[in-house]
Formats: sequence, structure tokens, C-alpha cells
Amino acid sequence: MKHDHWNSRQPSGRFAYVNGRYVPHGDGAVHIEDRGLQLGDAIYEVFAVRGSRLRDEEGHLDRLERSVGEIGIAMPMARAALKLVMRELVRRNHIREGLLYLQVSRGAVKRDHPIPASVPRPTLILTARPYDFDAAEARAANGVAVVTKPDHRWGRCDIKTTQLLANLLAKTEARKVGAYEAWLVDDEGLVTEGASTTAWIVDKDGHVVTRQLSNAILPGVTRRVIMEAAAEAQMPIVERAFTPDEAKSAREAFISSAGNFATPIASIDGVTIGDGRPGPLSRRIAELYKAMSARQAAP
Repeated sequence: MKHDHWNSRQPSGRFAYVNGRYVPHGDGAVHIEDRGLQLGDAIYEVFAVRGSRLRDEEGHLDRLERSVGEIGIAMPMARAALKLVMRELVRRNHIREGLLYLQVSRGAVKRDHPIPASVPRPTLILTARPYDFDAAEARAANGVAVVTKPDHRWGRCDIKTTQLLANLLAKTEARKVGAYEAWLVDDEGLVTEGASTTAWIVDKDGHVVTRQLSNAILPGVTRRVIMEAAAEAQMPIVERAFTPDEAKSAREAFISSAGNFATPIASIDGVTIGDGRPGPLSRRIAELYKAMSARQAAP
């Protein structure tokens, strides 16, 4: 008798999409020599689903196309067709509030480090699951703890690759000491970003600050929408690097991502930020982001 412990934990009726087929989530599989599995030769995106609608869809697809292009992987299908697949997967999984995960790998080919001269067909995987946005709202209401860790990632963090070993180790160390997120610090002593979020502060002069885009950080989609929303509200944002010490003495600090919106930080390395409660600019940024993201939500 077959005992599939993983399948037994899956919600009844959950579906995935793998290379042209909608399949029961527990039956989704790729070839054993898929380059994403063996070499991390893959790109991913995560979309928030609110009210059964994909948030910030165009921004995520723009970044997906850029990332696969940077490492020479072809898009597995045209954007219009991919949108139909994503909507259908959300529908089949009855997702009203959740997350959709999309991954494109270079495909399956005999294992070797160089990119194969004969280009295999890209592997496309999508999954969807419910997500507790109420818990995210609770985090935002109370603020979260952050710790700083050395940034041991590769030099092209602007590409959203599945090579996340350094990120997950930093995040794990943060959780061990009761923190929600790890802020990564480069060799120059400057904060790059969180292990899975964008890093922000409100400095002593009241300026909202986040690190400028470069190969050192991921161009966050939520980051971009926050900046658009802030510009619309005539709230200037300064793009520059900052140190952990500056962050610890800042008026406010917060993180952003698809699953966290703009979540205030209560402490960094045990040092209380401000009065330890979400500050007015962090709360205002969160409101502006939610309003703009809702307006842009895909039907």
C-alpha cells in the first residue's frame, strides 16, 4: 500500500498547474533532471490575491520577463495566455484571499553546469493557496521585530531567482530569536534589504528612505507601488543606503512585500524604534499602498 504523507496533508480539491496541465496539487511533479530542481536555474514570482483578484499583476509579470531575460530563459507562454492560466488556477482553488506562486525553470536536460546549447522547453509551475491577510494586518497593527545578519547572497539580487539558501538561513536565524525578519547588511556595513522584504526607514528629518535600485537588491513590486502611491500623495521618498545604526535611531521603520504590504518595525536587534508602536508615516504609507493596489487589481 502506498503511503503518501505529503499528499495526505493537502487540502481537498487543491490544484496546481504544471507544463500545460491542471493537476491535483499532490500529484504535481517535474522531471528529476529539471535544472530548477538540481541547479536552482529558475525564476519565481508571488502574487497576492485579494477578493479573488490578482494584485499588482502587471508589475510582477514585468519583473518575471526581466528576470528570465537576464539569465536567458524563454517565457513559457505569451503574457495574455499566462494571465488566463493564473485566473483559472485561482478559480479552481476557490481562492478569495491568498497567494499565487509562479516558477519558470530552464527545463529538464542531462545534468551539466553550463547552459545547454540545445535549449530545452522551460518548465512552468503554478500553485495557489489561501493566505491569512488578517494575520498580516495584526502584524502591521503591532509592529514586528527585525534582526540584522550579514548579506551572503550572490551578486545579482535584482534577479528573482529560486536560489534562496542565504535568505532562508538568515530568516531561520531571525525566527530562532523571536524576530519576524532579518535585514541583510553588506560588506560596507549598509542595509541591503530583508531576507524576503524591502527595508524602509523614516529618518530623523522625517524623510521616508529606502535603498536605491541596483544589483544588490530585488526591485520589489510592492516597493514600486508604494513609491507611485507616495508620489501621487506628494510624499517624497529618498532612495539611498543606510546603516543599521541609523535605522535603530530612526523615527520609524517598516518592511514591504506582497504578503506584508507596509508592516511597521517595533525593534531592530532588540533596540526599540521610536516608541515601539507603528508610526504615522508607516501607517499612511500602508493606506496609500492598499488604495492604489486595489485600484490596479486585475479583474
